Amino acid sequence: MDWLISETLDIGDRFDKHLARRLPEMSRSRLQDLIKDGHATLNGKPVKAGATLKCGDAVSLTVPEVAEVEIKAQNIPLTILYEDSDIVVLDKASGLVVHPAEGNPDGTLVNALLHHIGDLSGIGGEMRPGIVHRLDKDTSGCMVVAKNDVAHRRLTEAFSERRISKIYLAVVNGVPKEESGRIQTSIGRHPVDRKRMSNLLDGAGKDAVTEWTKLAVDQGCALIQCRLLTGRTHQIRVHMRESLQCAILGDPIYANPAKQRVRVPRLMLHAWKLSFNHPIHDQPMAFLAKLPEEFEGWMRCVANDE
Repeated sequence: MDWLISETLDIGDRFDKHLARRLPEMSRSRLQDLIKDGHATLNGKPVKAGATLKCGDAVSLTVPEVAEVEIKAQNIPLTILYEDSDIVVLDKASGLVVHPAEGNPDGTLVNALLHHIGDLSGIGGEMRPGIVHRLDKDTSGCMVVAKNDVAHRRLTEAFSERRISKIYLAVVNGVPKEESGRIQTSIGRHPVDRKRMSNLLDGAGKDAVTEWTKLAVDQGCALIQCRLLTGRTHQIRVHMRESLQCAILGDPIYANPAKQRVRVPRLMLHAWKLSFNHPIHDQPMAFLAKLPEEFEGWMRCVANDE
């Protein structure tokens, strides 16, 4: 689809902001991707999102057709917490990869969704239909999936604008001195180990904010409740390890599980609660993912402290 957005522009406006104002039906992240991929042009040429508009400039946009999903459907069990014609909320199991990628061509959540749900949104791209946000392979808990493009766009905007509440439980190696706190750093790719993320200095990376509360202590470890105000890759794992100096138990990337105080069979991170307004009818919704058995002993410690 080709659109001539405007030949009469707001002088001095940023390229991306002008597009967003003229096309309110498209999410900002979608427009950023189109600009990055060269589908949005200024005077017939691709430009950066921050380009300044001048008198006489012409802005055009080509929206490519959504690629047909060629991923095979697989009958993988899913725990569905809620489903209607627009969204699915599920409790993802630990060990389940969200979408196909190099090293994980199938057996993923997307393969399972294609089997269980026939009308998934394609706007997320060929390799991740319907996926609005993701959990790491070894993280369990609440996820919401869009079943159509409108729901996908509105949920993406809600995440971007921090209108979705995400509460996690983590068990960490060690005990923070404070009872609670707020961690705000800039997270980006680790400069040496490309499999890791890290807190970066000098404004590099993206803003990452986690509010945390210590719920219980046992065996020299602590159960931490984390409220995510942003959704950066490995955010909680980085903030626990680098900011609190307490890596999550069972974390093979940011710690050495064999040397931690307590041996556990998995990464001890669980997306416990998810709250948001329905993307179509705006009704407030709240979901809770059942506590995995590995966390039950820690929650009993919380009950004993009360």
